[in-house]
Amino acid sequence: MPLETTAEKPVPVRTVAHLIGQWIARLGRVWVEGQVTQVTRRPGASTIFVTLRDPIADVSLQVTCSRALFDDVVPPVEDGSRIVVFGRPSFYVPRGSVSFAAEAIRTVGLGELLARLEHLRRVLAAEGLFDARRKRPLPFLPHRVGLICGRASAAERDVLTNARRRWPAVEFDVREVAVQGPYAVSEILDALASLDADPEIEVIVLARGGGSVEDLLPFSDETLVRAVASARTPVVSAIGHEQDNPLVDFVADVRASTPTDAAKLVVPDVAEQQALIDGLARRARRAVESRLTREEAVLAGLCSRPVLADPAAGLRRHAQQVDDLRDRARRCLRHLLDRATDDLQHRQERVRALSPAATLERGYAIVQRADGSVLRDPAEATAGEALALRLAGGTLVATAAAEGSAAH
Repeated sequence: MPLETTAEKPVPVRTVAHLIGQWIARLGRVWVEGQVTQVTRRPGASTIFVTLRDPIADVSLQVTCSRALFDDVVPPVEDGSRIVVFGRPSFYVPRGSVSFAAEAIRTVGLGELLARLEHLRRVLAAEGLFDARRKRPLPFLPHRVGLICGRASAAERDVLTNARRRWPAVEFDVREVAVQGPYAVSEILDALASLDADPEIEVIVLARGGGSVEDLLPFSDETLVRAVASARTPVVSAIGHEQDNPLVDFVADVRASTPTDAAKLVVPDVAEQQALIDGLARRARRAVESRLTREEAVLAGLCSRPVLADPAAGLRRHAQQVDDLRDRARRCLRHLLDRATDDLQHRQERVRALSPAATLERGYAIVQRADGSVLRDPAEATAGEALALRLAGGTLVATAAAEGSAAH
């Protein structure tokens, strides 16, 4: 039940402090995991103060334990160690501070860490974050590269030196962060988000030198792995040595075995590219020359053929064929005309032989009355009747005489 207070009836500080202590005490005993960032041993004191920090969030908790409990932990607890603490939270009323009173402390062993990493790897793989189809190719010649590395680290020097030796014009935006310890994940996440939001950054390199499994744990953190997987900009992972495989290697677009290898993957070697261009130019020149040589040989072969060696010979041959065909056509036409002429003459003679004029020419005559009718029998003529005698040379007029008399 909330306190009923007013400006006229406030409650004293001790009341609020005791209530806060009561609420915190209700949490009871719990197991807490975190990373040790500071161990404070005060001379002559039996209590040791340990700052336990969340490996991802910027949250820490003050842990108190007895010196005997702390010294009995195997292996010994050091700065950066991951531990699991069993105890209860308490509120120190005089100072108004919260602390965690430890009753048991265990270090997270290497085997347990590896088992956790393997489980996380399987979960992320099942979600498809390691699928090669989602990985993006690196730009051939990036103008500006983002580099996340340790402060004044050898990894930074290796990447910058080798990249600028290969391509002097490349520019880097270097973000120096903690690459191990409790602050590493948060600083790397901030640097990654900042570089990924910059439109001029074409590729981001995560670089760190080798180290133990515990040293490389930040690069297997689930939050960082998912951030790399969702980054808009292609990411190159260059963590540790060839044998090191933090989980970020599996989600990065490209995995480099070392920081030096990352520099070789990110930018091309100007000397190698020039040699490649020169080699391609030589190959192209040889290909063109070979093609020209083949075409010249084909052209020479074509020119050596008779039809091209003496083009007029073909024309002359065809001209002769045309002349022969023309003469043949003339002979055929002349023969046809001769046959037609002979046939026409024969028909003319036949027509002429059948013509009455031909009969008259043989001495015959046609006797006609005045009305033009032909007289075929002398008995048909009447004495004194005028008759026309049609001869081959002309017509005569005669008068029919009586039988026994001569005609006139």
